[in-house]
Amino acid sequence: MLNRSRVLGIAILLCTLAAIAYADQPFMRAARVDLQQARAQLQAAAANKGGHRVKAIAHVNKAIEYINAGMAYDRRNNHAQRLIAAALNSASAPDQPHMQAALDNLRAAKNNLERASSDKGGYRKKAIDEVNDAISETKKGIDAGQ
Repeated sequence: MLNRSRVLGIAILLCTLAAIAYADQPFMRAARVDLQQARAQLQAAAANKGGHRVKAIAHVNKAIEYINAGMAYDRRNNHAQRLIAAALNSASAPDQPHMQAALDNLRAAKNNLERASSDKGGYRKKAIDEVNDAISETKKGIDAGQ
């Protein structure tokens, strides 16, 4: 009976720790979804953006890689939680709905990345840098498009 209680206690402890580690990733997961949606919008946009749309897609792909690596790093190292809030601007370009939707998704991804706890071994920062580059390229694409 004592052994069964110990095994049950250990199992509960492990499940609790796993739940805590999983719960620590909601902003990273949300950012990845935002980036995937941004990528879909960028891919659906017209290609007349002077190469900026393609560059933005490459930055989004790299940011997704960094998010995945950061989440994996955090699972291995389980850093303490800390939140960073960011206010983001919203631009309007009604004539380019896909590019604008991509820009909105990129900003949401950046916000989620900034709100994620810990630095995920430096990968969260790298993902933010890529998202910033994707935002820049998307804005340039909006300016370049007709």
